[in-house]
Amino acid sequence: MTSVVVPDHPWLLPGALTPAARVIRRTPRDWLVDTAAFLLSLSWVLMSFGDSVSPDPEFALNAGPSWLNEVDLVAGVGLTAALWLRRRWPVGLALASLPLALFSVTSAVALVIILCTVVVHRPLPVAGALAAFHLLSVPIYTMIRPDPALPFLASAILTVVLIGALLAWALFVRARRQLVLSLRDRADRAEAEQQLRVAQARQLERTRIAREMHDVLAHRISLLSLHAGALEFRPDAPADEVARAAGVIRASAHAALQDLREVIGVLRAETGDGETATPERPQPTLADVPALVAESRAAGMRVGVEDLVVEPGTVPAAVARSAYRIVQEGLTNARKHAPGALVSVGLAGGPGEGLAVEIRNPWPVGEDPGAPIPGAGTGLVGVAERVSLAGGRLEHGRDARGDFRLAAWLPWPAA
Repeated sequence: MTSVVVPDHPWLLPGALTPAARVIRRTPRDWLVDTAAFLLSLSWVLMSFGDSVSPDPEFALNAGPSWLNEVDLVAGVGLTAALWLRRRWPVGLALASLPLALFSVTSAVALVIILCTVVVHRPLPVAGALAAFHLLSVPIYTMIRPDPALPFLASAILTVVLIGALLAWALFVRARRQLVLSLRDRADRAEAEQQLRVAQARQLERTRIAREMHDVLAHRISLLSLHAGALEFRPDAPADEVARAAGVIRASAHAALQDLREVIGVLRAETGDGETATPERPQPTLADVPALVAESRAAGMRVGVEDLVVEPGTVPAAVARSAYRIVQEGLTNARKHAPGALVSVGLAGGPGEGLAVEIRNPWPVGEDPGAPIPGAGTGLVGVAERVSLAGGRLEHGRDARGDFRLAAWLPWPAA
């Protein structure tokens, strides 16, 4: 298949790529346009040559010497065939065909097509210079190939107006393509920025989870160090004490490995001077959900809670923290997007079954909630990352009843 240059493609601008990267294959649209241009130019060649050799002077088009008409025919056919190369070398083809603008009738359509290609796809200074030559050559062309039906001045003015109109159309096509490219580039940048914000939100949430685990891991490892040190300095301790210490070490090591497995690959952020950031205070758990609900009610929200958790005291710390954050995000979203609506919070589950968390509120209708509370729009991204790291599932969106529903399931292993 024939290759063409990228700048001639409908949505690319001149100079967008290096010369080595400009060659692409013709699209079906390119083949259709090039075929139409070739057939149009060839039709004009046949029609204009027939008119130029007409024996009736009244109908002869730009009559001239017979040998000039024969040369004109060869030039018109050759330039029409060369239209298939206009996408690769539009400027070179336009420069090579400049002499034909002085006398050729049959080449008129092909010359205009080549000139419009240069205007659309090449820098304006180059296109302007070629267009100026064509306009300045009109008087010479009119003298060599006079129109028997029009006086010299009228024929020259009509030709200039026709060429100017076609060039104006080419400039419009160029401007439209530049606009389309600009809008496409803007959309690509907006999509890239959105993806960057999502990636940043995920990284921040991973960092936050790692900080939350700091105190837990420090506690586990400190127990390991303490009991291992006791065994080192008291090798003659009673067997039951050694067994208890070994049991504590085994349990602490197992718990620490579980915690590390949850945050594997999560890196802690560092401050600008390279020092590790100060650990955050211990994070809330499932036991702090009532206080969170009470705080929301004090702020004017209507919140209903259904707590069906079995043995809530045995919920793993990481799962409890994640559940608290999910409830917190659900209440925050309801406060932002459905102020005054009744929010339902549901907690259910038990050891071996998993912990289910659901926040539901009616979809706002009818009333204008006023100025929305500003937000980054990445809260659900952080919740999804947290649930994913915990090995759970998350669903959010409008359900069959028309309510907004945020539901998560978190694994809760049996004791």
